[in-house]
Amino acid sequence: MERRTYLDHAATTRPDPRVIEAMLPYYADHWANPSSVYVEAQAARRGLEGARRSVAACIGCQPEEVVFTGGGSEADNLAIRGVAEASRRRGDHVITTRIEHHAVLHACERLEREGWRVTYLDVDSEGFIDLQQLERAVDDRTVVVSIMLANNEVGTLEPVAEAARVVKRANPRCAVHTDAVQAVGLLPVNVDDLGVDLLTMAAHKFYGPKGVGALYVRPRTPIQPLILGGSQEQRLRAGTENVAGAVGLATALQLASDEMPSRAAHCRRLRDRLLDELPRAVTGAHITGSRDRDRRLPSNASFCFEGVEGESVLLQLDLAGIAASSGSACTTGSLEPSHVLTAMRVPPELARSSLRLTVGRESTDEEIDRLLAVLPGAVERLRALAPTSR
Repeated sequence: MERRTYLDHAATTRPDPRVIEAMLPYYADHWANPSSVYVEAQAARRGLEGARRSVAACIGCQPEEVVFTGGGSEADNLAIRGVAEASRRRGDHVITTRIEHHAVLHACERLEREGWRVTYLDVDSEGFIDLQQLERAVDDRTVVVSIMLANNEVGTLEPVAEAARVVKRANPRCAVHTDAVQAVGLLPVNVDDLGVDLLTMAAHKFYGPKGVGALYVRPRTPIQPLILGGSQEQRLRAGTENVAGAVGLATALQLASDEMPSRAAHCRRLRDRLLDELPRAVTGAHITGSRDRDRRLPSNASFCFEGVEGESVLLQLDLAGIAASSGSACTTGSLEPSHVLTAMRVPPELARSSLRLTVGRESTDEEIDRLLAVLPGAVERLRALAPTSR
């Protein structure tokens, strides 16, 4: 059977065998509840707290500032709703952007239904926020601002450090959160350099296990738990900890940090091949996201194609043994244009033709060659089948 080509690393990544190896003892041997006091439990506790120290070292914080969660979406919700609920007495306003992951957007929409004011920042045609609009939006009732570090669909890197400075000048008590799920493991991420109070990550985006994430919480940030029932995770996330998952996240993050220069250079070279060669191979192809390649993820190449539907392109690629995405993995299957591309003012008929190609550490030039050989013909066949306008 011919090996398939996987170009959807922004959706999830294959767990590194070294990560799996590190996790196995916490399933087979150190399986006890880490909150208990006996010897077996303490072995699990050491694994959990070792993982916390490792994660903290990778992002430049203290271990007690790391809260393990069930994934990136839970961490986003804890950051936004947790801070909002803890800050009701002094504010009623939240700011985010129109291009956030739905974990952030839906949390904000729920707050709106509960009476909160939410400001959604616009973006330009490349997906960048306007810092002047942010400055105008912050007021003395703003309690949390959430701006993603890297967009999951088009790869644009937002100016989070500059945004945090803008927010803190306008309202020093306002908490700043960044969804860094797509960036952690691919780019250097330090919470003090970014100036954020909360930061979200998810293990499965950097060759770790699914179902585990982490939230960095700066000391003295007002925040309440969403899940009640125990004192675990600094009283911010009740429930018996997923020790094996935490060890997997920490191992994957340490490996990503150690190997980041070579991984990033490899991904950037393959990404640049796609950005350079695909528009020449497919007529009517439009690159989406930042034109400045230093301001987009090293793994992300995203496009729209005139005269086709993105879902049809994906099916053609899948039949040819190539896995890709039309945008966010959480919304694939929807016929509605991407909310990210809509916010970037891409026309709806073009937005429906989006294709996201994201490379990883195991991607090869041969796979890029295969994609470039298959895609032009697939697009032309679909255009030939499309009904002509009268």
